[in-house]
Amino acid sequence: MKYKMIVLDLDDTLLRDDGTLSSRNKQALMAAQEAGVKVVLASGRPTYAMKALAEELDLERFGSYILSFNGAKIINWRSQEEAFSSTLTPQMAHALYEMSIEEGVSALTYVGDDIVTASVNEYTLIESQITGMKVVEVSSFVEAVQVPVVKVLMVAEPDKLVLVEEKLKAKLAGQLNVMRSKPFFLEFTEDGVNKGTSLNHLIQQLGIERSEVIAMGDGYNDVAMLEFAGLGVAMGNAPEEIIQLADYVTDTNMNDGVAKVVEEFLLKDLVQTT
Repeated sequence: MKYKMIVLDLDDTLLRDDGTLSSRNKQALMAAQEAGVKVVLASGRPTYAMKALAEELDLERFGSYILSFNGAKIINWRSQEEAFSSTLTPQMAHALYEMSIEEGVSALTYVGDDIVTASVNEYTLIESQITGMKVVEVSSFVEAVQVPVVKVLMVAEPDKLVLVEEKLKAKLAGQLNVMRSKPFFLEFTEDGVNKGTSLNHLIQQLGIERSEVIAMGDGYNDVAMLEFAGLGVAMGNAPEEIIQLADYVTDTNMNDGVAKVVEEFLLKDLVQTT
């Protein structure tokens, strides 16, 4: 089999607009895992928010992986061991919070299984809805965040966040990785950490070549892994900039675009060689 791993963004890629997994996508991924293909769920979501899907796809039985927090953590779902982990110091989280105040946007991070913020708004509530995590509004962000965190998000209406992203990317170049996961989410992780660099750590541990990896996504935080993989696949619902840089474009997340790639590049290949 040419491809040994398939790496999948979740929202607007593997999942439908209502956040559910279609039966065709599930069936295709289960068949791929049965054939020995490693499935990696790769999302900006916290690990906690990916557990249910990991269970639905039976990642534990197959020894497949979760790549969470935009690559800041990779976990072998069978052993629960971390294949890769990256954090920000509490001091860096505090500094980002101060920058958010200066820029007039809200900031949040994750402590335990909670979303911690000093300012609840529609965007922090969207993150709660996506992740299934409780929002804890604190009077002092600095006092509430006293341990290393995996990432910090700044959230605001998209037009405002475009300007903040441009300014802070320049200001924090060489210090932090700054990327947009959704139009209203601006994410900050350790410098050099993204879905592509983390994927590189994982395949080196597993002895898999880049050419043996398929990566699928729709967003700007997927660019690094699409460019890294042997076959970078954009969803039909992706922005035009993402579509232009992909090696291949599949159908939309609402029309089983993931399953169609698995069937074409993994399962058909398996049938032809048996």
